[in-house]
Amino acid sequence: MRTLSRTPPVSGNNIVLNLDARLQEVAYDAFGDRRGALVAIDPATGGVLAFVSRPGFDPNLFVDGIDSLNWNELNNSPDKPLVNRALNGTYPPGSTFKPYMALAALTYGKRTPQQTINDPGYFMFGGHQFHDSRPGGNGIVDMYKSIVKSSDTYYYMLANDLGIDAIAKFMAQFGFGDRTGIDISGESAGVLPSQEWKMRRFNQKWFAGETISIGIGQGYNAYTPLQLAQAIAMLANDGVAYRPHIVDYIEDFRTRDRTAIESRRLRTLELKREHLEVVKEALIGVNKEGTAARSFAGAAYVSAGKTGTAQVVGLKQGEKYVESRVQEELRDHSLFIAYAPAENPRIALAVIVENAGFGARTAAPLARKVLDYYLLGKLPAPVKRGKDNDASDT
Repeated sequence: MRTLSRTPPVSGNNIVLNLDARLQEVAYDAFGDRRGALVAIDPATGGVLAFVSRPGFDPNLFVDGIDSLNWNELNNSPDKPLVNRALNGTYPPGSTFKPYMALAALTYGKRTPQQTINDPGYFMFGGHQFHDSRPGGNGIVDMYKSIVKSSDTYYYMLANDLGIDAIAKFMAQFGFGDRTGIDISGESAGVLPSQEWKMRRFNQKWFAGETISIGIGQGYNAYTPLQLAQAIAMLANDGVAYRPHIVDYIEDFRTRDRTAIESRRLRTLELKREHLEVVKEALIGVNKEGTAARSFAGAAYVSAGKTGTAQVVGLKQGEKYVESRVQEELRDHSLFIAYAPAENPRIALAVIVENAGFGARTAAPLARKVLDYYLLGKLPAPVKRGKDNDASDT
């Protein structure tokens, strides 16, 4: 009816982010019409360079109060655009778990780099046959080959030898199953399974057979893309963990004085240099001659990475997974973790593309586009909509 009083607006301080806006755009566009998430971190500081959740939504819809039509469309969409997948999405890590399993084996003295196993394409335990993703197996496999060619059988056997509690104890050091402490509220913790966790969660004891699939990043394993990115950043940084942070500095709007957000070291893992080098050399091999070689062919830099494929639904004994016969929302997730340049890492990232199949098919090529832009300034070609090219690597 009338203005009783008026308080003039006052400018707030400027918040300057670590996020690279162009990198964010390149990563977001690289998903095309796929669902998923990407998190990229500077391993030396913990600064978050890209933080993508796809699909997104227009936040301007909420400025003056969102109308019921748009709210219902966003809230009821099967693609769940309101979920921040990078922060809250939890997924099985698939074969991206294997480098940490290998490091655990070296640390606990359960394997040497040269020790080999015969991989016939399956592992028998308790009358159950655990299948390898490669029919017929990988033959004689040492630790390097187990990562480069992604042998499931190697890690089925290793998980059995380590035991669930040893796995959980080691993986907790890399932040799996725990919040990173990023400067955004609402982060999910994920699930790092153990005997104690299962008793608390289900009031049931742990069965030895449940440990086998844990070794290849399946079973109860469930982690956020942010956790996967922090874990690979720690590996790139030789076991040093920094708290991921999006804010770089705060600038006073009057004086323009800057208050930097200092990088906070969380912990330094006591890992032997020779053990780290074994795993890191294998991760380089993945991109040179392994499951991601096709995606990184001709790259002008040396990178390290690991592909992953995570099952969404379990298969019955003897049942074969045929992607074309499965509804899209029940198809395997595509994952990839990487850092580059391998000799002096400036960026570490984790990518998950939901229901997109093999990690080598979708997530690895997407990561290549992001790394090419960040390291070389090379803009990717427009994304082609539709079905991706097939690949058979995990």
